[in-house]
Amino acid sequence: MELELQLETKLSQKPNLEPNDTTALTKEQQDKLNQHKVTSRIENEYYLRKHPELSVLISNFVSEVLLTRPAKIREFAAEYFTDPELSEKHKIQ
Repeated sequence: MELELQLETKLSQKPNLEPNDTTALTKEQQDKLNQHKVTSRIENEYYLRKHPELSVLISNFVSEVLLTRPAKIREFAAEYFTDPELSEKHKIQ
């Protein structure tokens, strides 16, 4: 019960973010950064659409994590993604 209260409290709090420093970049630098962000998002979306198996792979991984709740998530992920039978288990083409 105490853990649930702590989690609920943590989720209701806003993250400690510092305000953006609007003078850190020149207008030209900010414009280039914004264009880079747009280009990156478009390229990422194109890649994800070209490789639908990635969504299956990530979805299955998250499901396994939530079902097994491993104590050592990094080790679990390393074993999961290096399993030679991964594509067979999840029918990834």
